[in-house]
Amino acid sequence: MCIRRSLVQGPWIGLATGLGAATADGLYGGIAGLGLTTLADRLVDQAQGLQLLGGLFLIYLGLITWRAQPATEAAPLTRRGLLGAYGSTLVLTLTNPATILSFIAIFAGLGLARGDRPWESSLVLVAGVFLGSALWWVCLSWGVTVFRQRLTPARLVWLNRLAGVAILAFGLGTIALSL
Repeated sequence: MCIRRSLVQGPWIGLATGLGAATADGLYGGIAGLGLTTLADRLVDQAQGLQLLGGLFLIYLGLITWRAQPATEAAPLTRRGLLGAYGSTLVLTLTNPATILSFIAIFAGLGLARGDRPWESSLVLVAGVFLGSALWWVCLSWGVTVFRQRLTPARLVWLNRLAGVAILAFGLGTIALSL
């Protein structure tokens, strides 16, 4: 989604998309890293519903992406566009229970999810998770724009269709796993 938005709507929208995912990573990293097991347990208990909701949203995005006509130039940058890109990705990432489960598993496996850790070291860990994720999205959204000039409108149509099929397949897979 970050790549497609960067190509179609420009690097700032791509970056806002990535930062939505990085924020969700930071929130879930905080839940796991700060040892908030009660909240983590509740999120795990709601995994099926969240997974179903996320799967439906992915199907919607897949269909929209499949039908999208390629832009010949980047869309004008608007505050609503930035907030929409950020918010939709934040919600999509937050409704993916695999995100929290992976953070809990990694942190627990490394012994980092204990409640007896000093809060300062947990805060540094969470900041590191967010900054590492944000750096990845900065590199991806800006790096992808370099290739934008090499893509013809016909290639962008096929890129939209491939991305649409992939997003749709992820949505169907997510729903299948939730049942």
